[in-house]
Amino acid sequence: MDSYQTLGYSASLVAGIIMGLIGGGGSILTVPILVYLLAYNPVIATAYSLFVVGTTSIVGAIQSLRRGLVDYRAAIIFALPSIIGVYLTRKYLVPALPDVMFTVSGFKVSSGIFIMLVFAIVILFASISMIVKKANSIDDNKHELNYNIFTVIILGLVTGVISGFVGAGGGFLNIPVLVFFIRLPMKKAIGTSLFIISIKSLIGFLGDIEHVDIDWTFLLQFTLFSIMGILIGIYLSKFIDEKKLKKGFGFFTLIMGAYIILKELF
Repeated sequence: MDSYQTLGYSASLVAGIIMGLIGGGGSILTVPILVYLLAYNPVIATAYSLFVVGTTSIVGAIQSLRRGLVDYRAAIIFALPSIIGVYLTRKYLVPALPDVMFTVSGFKVSSGIFIMLVFAIVILFASISMIVKKANSIDDNKHELNYNIFTVIILGLVTGVISGFVGAGGGFLNIPVLVFFIRLPMKKAIGTSLFIISIKSLIGFLGDIEHVDIDWTFLLQFTLFSIMGILIGIYLSKFIDEKKLKKGFGFFTLIMGAYIILKELF
């Protein structure tokens, strides 16, 4: 094992810890680790990310189920359209992308660069949403849950397509929907998000199997470190205030999104 692989596995452990703490965000580190640290093509990296995040989330979801932190109704309403979106995107849309998407002033924007830029823009919007709404966030103990089925189904489909395109589990998209539209308490939103991510990410990965040459030895080893991380993260989440989780989640995604854009363009 060379130094880059060792660093990559260590970073996978950190990604798992973050996922356990905030119910998502693992892909925010997993994709950049695979692309920038381990030099994988973005299409392969996003496929691997779906497997890693989906498998790791199963562990987190089981822990959340035991603690009663999964809202089944919200999970079903949100997950079904999301699963459809992520599977169709990975099976048909991503393989159809041309090698060069477009050219700007002589600069060729390849499909890989395009995927990473979209990935960065998505997490920037997600971070801004969490940071801005933080100040006016709902009081989890004084508001009834609001299952706006039509709105949540549409948002589920949209987040599924986005998750499939950028290879993300979508925790950074799921949590704002679960907190601000359905009004779940933050920690229950995290548990429900992990449950949703575990299902939709692995189904999305199935859409990649016939298009991507998979190194199963590496992928399983990388995933194992992420699983160890999420167990650590779930344990640590018991001692961290929910408001701090929201704030940390928003600012972390903001920094990572800005870094990816600078990395790709400069």
